[in-house]
Amino acid sequence: MDNQTKDTEQIKEQTNGAVEESETNASLKEGTDAVENETADFGQAESNENDEGASLEENVVDESALKISELEKKLEESENRYLRLYADFENFRRRSQLEKESSEKYRSQSLITNLLPAIDNFERALQIEPNDEQSKALLEGVRMVYRNIIDVLKEEGAEQIEAVGQEFDPNFHQAVMQTNDEEYGSNIVVEEFQKGYKLKDRVIRPSMVKVNQ
Repeated sequence: MDNQTKDTEQIKEQTNGAVEESETNASLKEGTDAVENETADFGQAESNENDEGASLEENVVDESALKISELEKKLEESENRYLRLYADFENFRRRSQLEKESSEKYRSQSLITNLLPAIDNFERALQIEPNDEQSKALLEGVRMVYRNIIDVLKEEGAEQIEAVGQEFDPNFHQAVMQTNDEEYGSNIVVEEFQKGYKLKDRVIRPSMVKVNQ
C-alpha cells in the first residue's frame, strides 16, 4: 500500500471518529437537556402546588375572617337590642313608680275638690252677723264644723293659699279685678273673693283676688 492510500485511510478514520464523537456529544446534550427539562417541569409543578396550597390557605383565612366579622356584627346587634329593651323596661318601671307615688300622694284630691263648694258655703255663712243669741249659737256651731273640716284637709296635706297682702302670683292667684289703693304696693293682692287650695305641692284651685296696680 502506497503512502497516498494510507493517508486516505487515516483521514477517513479521523473523520469517522469526529462524527462518532459529535454524535456522542449530541446524545449527551440531548440527555442533559432532557434532565434539565424534567427538573424544570418538576420545579414548576412543585411551584404550582405551593401556589395552590397558599391560595387554598388564603381562602380559608378569608372565610374565617368573614365568619368572625358576621358573628361580631350579630353580637353587636343583639347587645344593642338588649340595651334598648332594658332602657324601655327601666322607663316603664320608672313611670309606673311615679304614677303609683303620684296616685298615693294625691289620692284625696278628687274628694277635696268635691268638698270645696260646701266649704265655700260655710265661709259665706260665717260672714253673716248674728242678731240674737240663737243665731250666735248657730253660727258658733257652723264655725266648729268648718274648723273640723279644715283640720281634716290639713291632715290630708291640703291647705288654703295665702292671698291678701301677698304679691300676686299667677301660679296661686287668679286676678278678677284691679284697683289703685295707696295703702298697698304695686302688684299686691288687696282682697280675696274665693279662697284657693293646694294639695301638697299641687294647686287644686287658685284664689280669686283683687290686685293693686
